[in-house]
Amino acid sequence: MHPPPGPVDRVDDPRERRAIVVELVIVGVLTFGFLGLDAVLRLIEHELTTGLSDATVALNPKQSSLQILDMIRQIMSVVRLVAIGALGAYLLWRSGIGTKRVGLGRPGWGDVPPAAILAAVIGLPGLALVALAQVMGWNANLVVAPTDDLWWRIPLLTVKSFANGFAEEVVVVGYFMTRLRQLGVGANGALASSALLRGSYHLYQGVGAGIGNVIMGLVYGRWYQATNRLWPLVIAHGLIDAVAFVGYAVLAETGWLGWV
Repeated sequence: MHPPPGPVDRVDDPRERRAIVVELVIVGVLTFGFLGLDAVLRLIEHELTTGLSDATVALNPKQSSLQILDMIRQIMSVVRLVAIGALGAYLLWRSGIGTKRVGLGRPGWGDVPPAAILAAVIGLPGLALVALAQVMGWNANLVVAPTDDLWWRIPLLTVKSFANGFAEEVVVVGYFMTRLRQLGVGANGALASSALLRGSYHLYQGVGAGIGNVIMGLVYGRWYQATNRLWPLVIAHGLIDAVAFVGYAVLAETGWLGWV
């Protein structure tokens, strides 16, 4: 068992507080803050042009018509995701908040059972919400993965799933909530802010996706606050994405995609 986290010390020095705010703005622009703004603009664009229910969104589009360049660029996107998560962890470590303190100590097999539970708690109702949102016209038509049979597509989608989980959970939960607490934001305020940020950058998929990810953020954020462990969130997020990405690709390859 891992002890729950002690409260992060509030920073009262005006210079240090300004530095944290500046850092949050820079990280937000480079990562999920600007993605949230872009997602809102894309949602508005869908509504004003084709209509959301008639729009098509590719979650993992091909990066080139040339297979070798496509593969290289897909690998680059995985490296970038890992670097985003590493940036959040590094900035906290550089300011004296060690990785263990924010829940990124050495991972172990004990992280797997809670990860599986968290994945099931979010993933199974999430499938139902996606289906409902599609029927109600709250989501765009999602093309989750390319429907080719390239030998490297499924392994790379699997790796990308966990890279997504690492980037999002480290930055949006570990980094963002820690910095907010340092600025004096309460536990509930930090939780709500993190969940809203998570929901915002999924709005390009539709309102249903945004709502679903806000709920995911509330559940995962509260679990993090209670346990101070990030690895189960990273693993759970990776499992959810892997099932969605790889499952879609397998269904396409076997010809069972007509009902999706």
